[in-house]
Amino acid sequence: MTLTRSLIVRGGRVIDPASGVDAVLDVRVVDGRIAELGAELSSGTAEIVDAAGLVVSPGFIDLHVHLREPGQEHKETIASGARAAARGGFTTICAMPNTEPAMDTAATIDAVVLRARDVDCRVLPIGAVTMGRKGHEMTELAALRDAGAVAVSDDGDAVSDNAIARRAFEYLADLDLPLAEHCEDPAISQGGVMHDGAVSARLGLRGQPAAAELSIVQRDIALAEASGAQFHGCHISTEAALEAIADARARGLQVTAEVTPHHLFLSHDIVAGDGEELLYDTNAKVNPPLRTDADIEACVEALAAGVVEAVATDHAPHAAVDKCCEFDRAAFGISGLESAWPVVNTLVSQGRLRLAEAIARLTVGPARTWNLDTGDRLGLGTLAVGAPADIALLATDAPVKIDPELWESKGKNTPLAGRELVGAVAATISQGRIVWDGREPA
Repeated sequence: MTLTRSLIVRGGRVIDPASGVDAVLDVRVVDGRIAELGAELSSGTAEIVDAAGLVVSPGFIDLHVHLREPGQEHKETIASGARAAARGGFTTICAMPNTEPAMDTAATIDAVVLRARDVDCRVLPIGAVTMGRKGHEMTELAALRDAGAVAVSDDGDAVSDNAIARRAFEYLADLDLPLAEHCEDPAISQGGVMHDGAVSARLGLRGQPAAAELSIVQRDIALAEASGAQFHGCHISTEAALEAIADARARGLQVTAEVTPHHLFLSHDIVAGDGEELLYDTNAKVNPPLRTDADIEACVEALAAGVVEAVATDHAPHAAVDKCCEFDRAAFGISGLESAWPVVNTLVSQGRLRLAEAIARLTVGPARTWNLDTGDRLGLGTLAVGAPADIALLATDAPVKIDPELWESKGKNTPLAGRELVGAVAATISQGRIVWDGREPA
């Protein structure tokens, strides 16, 4: 798709939390950058994008996606994941390294950067902490950074070896890279396949206790404090872990976190279903597992308070065969890029989040959490003049029925199928290009 040299997003309600803007304005885009904001801007030869009745937001930023390429392209590719991102309003996504082979060398990072050059959103790679993500030998962290990695993680697994975790934090302090940790202590989780509680007992499934998350969070807070490095808690799901993170942040430590739409919205009850017959819904099998209502409320409150500054999807697409099996054997993961905005906006419609808060946690929050707004990305997550022209047009009152069969992602695995939610992405502009347009034709 060729670059639209000049366009004007006309007459939408511009909400840019970074600058405090909330007004009906036009946005002029020139050569892939925000050029001007104002009322009734002259159009000249610019293409007009009608945003009347829509919210105009910075493009969404996702710190946590699984694109499966290289190695598992039957589940997702960089191109299909980028199309899904665009349809979900995301213009920047950060790709986790649990590919085959893992993104554990500069060469594998280079390959992903090359493959992502012409797709529908900006793809930023995350390097592995250990070779093959096996937890035994640390990667060349500086080489990964120099190749373009914006963070490091062994996501899917914690860096469970305490000595390696300590050394990694010490190196990362000098490299100014965050360690994005999958917070699960395997000695405590013991192969649990869902939350350890009343529902797991009823279903006869092995439970994963909340303590498994808290154990790694507490260890990594201590290591971050000792080293001066940044610890980022991936997909935090429990009240106790959020309390530990809030305390660390109050003490001024470099501790950040993300929560997922599914941990903001769904409890472990959905695994069993609400009928007399037990469902054992494998589409609700995710790691960390769906938790209790109290944990959900803690996630929402932490997001509203800014203790957590990023919503991240943990987009984990799978083929149907990976989910159409016994619960114990089913793969962990929910495909989330195309349902994220309806879930988050439904919380807004319920009065549990304010609209500007929700947009901030999907835009400037994640950008600043990982210092992504530097170099040619200066202004990322904002609509400031000179910033990349990444824009999402949002229909905040539109009723939406989740139908994964219509998704761009190859992964249709979601427990939200058939749910009636509120909020749609009407169009997405990535670096000045219209990459998704779901508006009614004129």
